[in-house]
Amino acid sequence: MDEVDFYDYEALLDKAYEELPENVKHHTSRFEVPAAIVNIEGNKTLIENFKDIADALNRDPNHLLKFILREVATAGTLEGRRVVLQGRFTPYLIANKMKKYIKEYVICPVCGSPDTKILKKGRFHFLKCEACGAETPIAHL
Repeated sequence: MDEVDFYDYEALLDKAYEELPENVKHHTSRFEVPAAIVNIEGNKTLIENFKDIADALNRDPNHLLKFILREVATAGTLEGRRVVLQGRFTPYLIANKMKKYIKEYVICPVCGSPDTKILKKGRFHFLKCEACGAETPIAHL
């Protein structure tokens, strides 16, 4: 039987690369989220750079805040670029809750890309990956 190449592998790779979204193609920097700057003042915990973290994650600060409040079972408010939580929480705990949020609501479970957004379709919420196109159902807060 003759070996016939129906597809040229290199040409297929080039075609696949051309069809990638621009933000994925030219994404040269690693996914970096600023570490939370946590200060404890009396019986309150302040996350000074909360808005910067939400911006780096490309998420609504209120969504991230709702998640953190639920995880640490407390009340809190968004004040400008920072968050004030009722109670004393260690920087280690806050960092772990941020990692959990990133795992559940930012990183694509299919390809591992952080280039995602949250979509609502009817009553359901999905994590839509802009890199691989996957839509994964997520629990919404």
